Order: sequence, then structure tokens, then C-alpha cells
Amino acid sequence: MDNFFSSPRLFNDLDRRKINSCRTVRPNRRDMISDSGPKQLKLKRGDVRVRTRGGFTALVWKDRGEVYILSNMDPPPAEGNFCDDSNRPMKPHILERYNQHMGYIDISDRMANSYSMSRFTFKWTTQLFFHLLDLTVLNSWILLSSCGSKYTHRDFRLLLVRNLIEEAGKSQDHPTPRLVGRPSAAATNVLRFESRHNKHWPVKSSTHLRCCLCSSRGQRK
Repeated sequence: MDNFFSSPRLFNDLDRRKINSCRTVRPNRRDMISDSGPKQLKLKRGDVRVRTRGGFTALVWKDRGEVYILSNMDPPPAEGNFCDDSNRPMKPHILERYNQHMGYIDISDRMANSYSMSRFTFKWTTQLFFHLLDLTVLNSWILLSSCGSKYTHRDFRLLLVRNLIEEAGKSQDHPTPRLVGRPSAAATNVLRFESRHNKHWPVKSSTHLRCCLCSSRGQRK
């Protein structure tokens, strides 16, 4: 895990459930070791400082900046200053293992965010929903690729969009019968996008443009 989720309290909960974990952590998190801050340690490049408690290891390593690691799955490394012949700092084995396995998470996040459908919102539930939807599409593409498909991630998303639009078009060709009475607000909004108002539909452009029809009516959204 990265440092957004990690804390000593979470580490203790996982340790009680016998779950191995390794993660970076922010030095100002609650219950962190009091003398592990950058002002107290005053490390030089290549320095390693280690604190242990039972099977719990807290490590600080200085490269260009301080890197803080929590682990319960690796033996604590030796303290000291470790640099190679070119005076470049040598990574502790805990950090090398973390970088090796954390890379898969970083690749997944980068691929999911390359074509993310989420937008800024004050509701965290909405943002979480679209993030999970992005991960679902990414996992679907990975499963398809494992079956021998040659689609790229981008092409797979475009194909998915086309298929969804085609299915929506088929449902428009055979609309469900409506009950007699006042039309719903949703049905009224759909009518605004019919062919007589086709200026609503998006077009390719190199700049961000407002809707032509709404702009002519003075509507901002």
C-alpha cells in the first residue's frame, strides 16, 4: 500500500489478523515514532535508521528526501550509511521489495486514469463509483487480452462505447409503451436531444466548446 492508507494503527490491526503488509507512511501520522521526524534525525544521503517492536519494523532511508517504510514481513536491515563506489545511496532490501511489488499497483492506477471517466465532484461516493467503473473496464480489457485479443486499452474503450450506443439506439427503435398521462421529467429531457435539436450532439474539436444550442439560448449547462 502507499502512504495514503498506511498508519501504525492500521498496521497493528493487520498484524493481529496475521496479514503481512509493507507500505510507505507519512511521518506525521498518529502513533508514529516520536524521534523519526526529519528534524530529529538529520540524515545524510544514504543513511538508514531502523526501529523495531516485536515483528514490526519502521525504517527511514534518505535519498533525495526521507522515505518512511513500515513492514511486518521483512527482517530489519542494518543501520548506517550505505553508498556504492559512485557515492550513490544503496536501497535497503525492504525498499527494493516494496518497489518491485508496488509497481503493479502503480501501473494499474496509471492505466485506469489514462482514460478516466470520473469528473470533479464534492460527493466522494460519486467519485468512488466512477473510479470502480474505470477499474471494471480495465479488468475487462485485461481478461479479454488474456484470451488472445489484440485490442489496445484505448481501442477497447472506444469499442465498448460504440456497443453501448448501438444498444441504446436499438432500444430507441423499439420504445416501451408509455402510460397515459403527464410525461416524466426524464422523458422531457430526452425529447430535447431528438433529431430536431441535433446541435446538442458532440462533434470533434481541438478545443473545449460549449454546446451550440445551449449557448445560443444563454444556458451555461
